[in-house]
Parts: sequence; C-alpha cells; structure tokens
Amino acid sequence: MRVVLASASPRRKELLGNIYSEFEVIPSTVEENIEFTNVEEYVKELAFIKAMDVVEMIKSTANANASEENELLVIGADTIVYNDGKVLGKPKDEEDATKMIRSLAGKKHQVYTGVCLISNVDEEVDSASRIGDLLIQKFYSKTDVYVDDITDKEIADYVATGDPLDKAGSYGIQGVFSKHIRKIDGDYFNVVGLPVNEIYRHLDGLLNWK
Repeated sequence: MRVVLASASPRRKELLGNIYSEFEVIPSTVEENIEFTNVEEYVKELAFIKAMDVVEMIKSTANANASEENELLVIGADTIVYNDGKVLGKPKDEEDATKMIRSLAGKKHQVYTGVCLISNVDEEVDSASRIGDLLIQKFYSKTDVYVDDITDKEIADYVATGDPLDKAGSYGIQGVFSKHIRKIDGDYFNVVGLPVNEIYRHLDGLLNWK
C-alpha cells in the first residue's frame, strides 16, 4: 500500500513514523477557507480538504502513469488552538504571536486535531463514508492545556526565538514553551500535531492489523 502524509509539518512526519516506517510526504496546497460551524466539524473538514487535495494530485499523476500502484492511503490532519470561542491558527507575524500567547496565559484552552484517512481499500467500516471508490474516515482528538501566567518579558523572549511562527496558537508544547505548561488533560501527541494512538486505532479498523 502506498501511504502518503498530506502535510509538510516535520512534527507530523516524525510522529507518523511511529506507525509507518515508510511513507511519502505530499503537502496539500489547497487554501483553508471554509465556513466555521463548530470546532469539531471545522477541524475534521480542514483535514478532509487537505487529504482530498492530495488524492486529486495523485490521481492526476496516476492518469499519466499506468504503472501507479492501486492501493492508496492518504492521511490529512489540521491542528488548531481553541480559546474563548476563537480559533487560533498560525500567527501572521511576531505581533500576532505575542497577542495569541498573551491570550492563553494563565488559562485553560483546547487543542483540536482533525484527521482524515482516505483510502481505496475494499472494506466496510462503520465509522466511514464513501465517495465513489474512496473510503473516508474523519475524526478529531481534543486536549485541554493549562498555561501558567507568563510575563511580557517571557512572551517577548519566546517570540524572539521564532519558534511560535509556524505553530497553531503560537507555541510548541515540545519545545522551550513547555516550561509554561502546567498540565494537560488528553493526548500529548495531539498537541504536537498528530494523535498517534487515535490514528492507529482507526487504521486497525480499516486494515485489520491485529
């Protein structure tokens, strides 16, 4: 089976390596512009759009290459920070990052990762739907994150490292910002960017590994 991660995130690539030793990375290039309904459906739909974008890329290549393998699994994911009813994606710049981190300080917020698995395997899975010959599973993982109070100087020092600029919510739990995280309730790896156990369990239902 050809396994493809529809993300350029080095953190997701590293985490998916805990499930698959061999896979490809084909980042989605689609614009993330969908209407917000509720946070759970929003993150699942973002993941679906990314995964389907890569499926279409692969299909267009396969049409020009008759030797392309038949079995395919594409994994799309999108992580957001949800705080006070607002979705926090990646910051636009250092000023935006500073505002985001300040809004998280001293409070609890949620991190959601939506995941979409798209495959052409001929299986019946209760939690999946079909579009043509494609089997589609969409799900999400949620983690509560508790952040300590942070001084303006601590925020400025962290933003100056450049670490927040490519991360949802403007922080990475696995880096120097970890000293400001009091505790979490839920999956740590979900906050990093990929809920490994949740994905593994869904893949087991899809591929019957056990």
